[in-house]
Amino acid sequence: MSQIPDRWQWFNEARFGLFIHWGAYALWGHGEQTLFRDHRDQQAYAARACAWKPTAFDARAWAATAADAGMRYAVLTTRHHDGFCLWDSAYTDYTTARQAARRDFVGDYVEAFRTAGLRVGLYYSLADWRIPAYWEGPARDPAGWAAFRDYVHHQVRELLTNYGKIDVIWFDGAWPHSQEDWRSAELVQMIRELQPDILINNRLGLPAAGDAPIQGDLGVGHSRLLGDFGTPEHQIVAEPDRLWESCQVSTWRLWGYTTGERWRPADLLLDMLVESASKGGNLLLNVGPQPNGQLPPEFVARAREIGDWMRLHGEAIYGSEPGEVCEFITYGRQTRKGNNLYLIIRFWDGQPTLTLAGLATKVLRATLLTTGRELAFEQSDDYVTLRGLPADRPTDLFPVIRLECAAPPQARPWAVDRLWQGDPRRMAAWAAARGSSVWADGKRR
Repeated sequence: MSQIPDRWQWFNEARFGLFIHWGAYALWGHGEQTLFRDHRDQQAYAARACAWKPTAFDARAWAATAADAGMRYAVLTTRHHDGFCLWDSAYTDYTTARQAARRDFVGDYVEAFRTAGLRVGLYYSLADWRIPAYWEGPARDPAGWAAFRDYVHHQVRELLTNYGKIDVIWFDGAWPHSQEDWRSAELVQMIRELQPDILINNRLGLPAAGDAPIQGDLGVGHSRLLGDFGTPEHQIVAEPDRLWESCQVSTWRLWGYTTGERWRPADLLLDMLVESASKGGNLLLNVGPQPNGQLPPEFVARAREIGDWMRLHGEAIYGSEPGEVCEFITYGRQTRKGNNLYLIIRFWDGQPTLTLAGLATKVLRATLLTTGRELAFEQSDDYVTLRGLPADRPTDLFPVIRLECAAPPQARPWAVDRLWQGDPRRMAAWAAARGSSVWADGKRR
């Protein structure tokens, strides 16, 4: 990765954030996009949204849950594609502050999360499904489009002016329009003037000429030039030349509160965090609060499990570097930090020994981080064998072994690439050690 500016180092060290999809759509319990996907009547939807009055919203409780889970930052949907705003906007009355709730939820969120010591991010959808000009676009309705685009720019200015320092601005909903249509370059210039240290994500319109979508991204609204970090969605795809975070749901599919949605277990959510860290990125894990403002108890329970694990093993995640030094997939994943290599074990086989093949760097000490117990080990040119492991998994989630090395961990030449990668000839000598024939002894003709 290219050199990260000091003002953004916090993001690379954080590794774990909370995505909060909350809005009037929670009332339907059918996901954040129910207005479009269920083709609801616009006026009936707006009437119910304006009457929405959450009775149990407590931003401090949200912040406490995030901090307890080991999260370091959060991103709140200030306005989703349905156009309903969670702050007091001067450009519309379609807001929680001017309708029944009489609350500026964005302000409450920012204050609570700052007080809890977390970095603050704001999500803003460029789309507004209420507005015909959004659907018609600039070619068919140039005057309507220009007015709508100005509305978007004005609201972004509000959000980045009224709440003090904001750490992340997270755009979405650019489809199907281009960066030129949205005047995204002008928008970015304004953002930089208002918030010089802010991080901007990469969803500001279809790419301009010469700004190709990143390989592996969704290909919609993603830009290298206008965004500071990548946002692979529902997938974990490394972007080795810049900052990135994988945004993932804690349920099976939907982002906003959904009645009857299935919940992913804590170990699967933790595995997404570990995989992101092992590839050098962050996990932005989503929750959809209930209509009354409370976090779903299923999410709180899983966040607590992950937080307990992070308190013991967080050094393997926070500030870590891409860690797949050598092959370890049959056990789990790896991260690195300085001279330390962390073995994060997804599959505990109950054996007293564990052998890691392909580590070239000398190991000085091995510790089962989960219990603090130092492990005996032997090291040869190709293998490190750890001894004295307990038969029972020492944690319900993933045990972690820390290998303290004499230098930053490096692989043997044959172990630099994974299976099905690299130059296959590197393994020829390994195969030739048994002979070259198809017979069992490698020799018989």
